[in-house]
Amino acid sequence: MLLVSVTVSFAAAPGKDSGGQPIVIKSNELQADSKARTATFVGQVVAKQDDITIHTDRLVVHYAEKGGDVEKVEALGNVRIVQSNRIGTAQHADYNTKDGKIVLTGSPKVVQGKDMVSGSEITYFVNEEKSVVTGTSKTRVEAVIYPKGKGRNDAAKP
Repeated sequence: MLLVSVTVSFAAAPGKDSGGQPIVIKSNELQADSKARTATFVGQVVAKQDDITIHTDRLVVHYAEKGGDVEKVEALGNVRIVQSNRIGTAQHADYNTKDGKIVLTGSPKVVQGKDMVSGSEITYFVNEEKSVVTGTSKTRVEAVIYPKGKGRNDAAKP
């Protein structure tokens, strides 16, 4: 089994300074296609930039025609995104660098501490630090939120 490690610089999302941090991607295989302007990482993919780590079965990086900046990143299969105490899981994730938007689909769920939210689609706007969770008639939005601070049931326990 061949382990490939490639360093790719992502363009910072608009209004956000990535600090020039590269993204380091490790996988079992790399398929580069200059004509299609893609790099596909396959097998136990781990991509890390700054404090964000993405684990997935397959990661496809799409490059712009002019300048070669990263336009879009797709994570496919068993997606797990970890940032601080937040963990997002799904079967598919799209990150559009121009819009600064990450869309999770395929049983998406985000857990932060004990709190959890799920639905049919979770969209996270990186630059605005906000998210939108949508549901369908079959997959409704569900949130479990634990109260913080005074008045909590477990706060008075010795």
